[in-house]
Amino acid sequence: MGFQIVKGNIVEMETEAIVNAANSSLMRGGGVCGAIFYAAGARELQKECNRKAPCPTGSAVVTGGYQLKAKYIIHAVGPVWNGGSYGEEKQLIRAYQSALQAAKEKECNSISFPLIAAGIYGYPRELAIRTAVETITEFLRQNKMEIYLVLFDLETMQMAQEMFPQYITKKG
Repeated sequence: MGFQIVKGNIVEMETEAIVNAANSSLMRGGGVCGAIFYAAGARELQKECNRKAPCPTGSAVVTGGYQLKAKYIIHAVGPVWNGGSYGEEKQLIRAYQSALQAAKEKECNSISFPLIAAGIYGYPRELAIRTAVETITEFLRQNKMEIYLVLFDLETMQMAQEMFPQYITKKG
């Protein structure tokens, strides 16, 4: 059990849960969200999401994994970046904590995260990486789980490698 940062496609991760960087209406979006909906089977996943919406910023809800390898999709809503003076960091920390708590409640032994809020929501990647790593490692001080931070593009992966080389692995 532990934490690793990997380069890869989150929909291909073989963990019990994967996290979707969701919007508060739990509607299919672009980026990570769109890829997860597409791979899971968008129609059925959207039906379940519609029943569970809305999901406020900083919160998370769980749906089935449908056609994914993962048993669960945990939809976590990160903040839109507005310059950092509007509580964005606290909201992002809460989004990770909410997703981790949901995984714990479902008795998951493994979970994969994207870099929440760093896409269309505009959260600066360096700050998003630091917040993700610090929140996840804090959780692991008192909990046992295999946790992956899955980064899709090479530039973000290189940034993470410079910041946290101890968590980098080739798996993914």
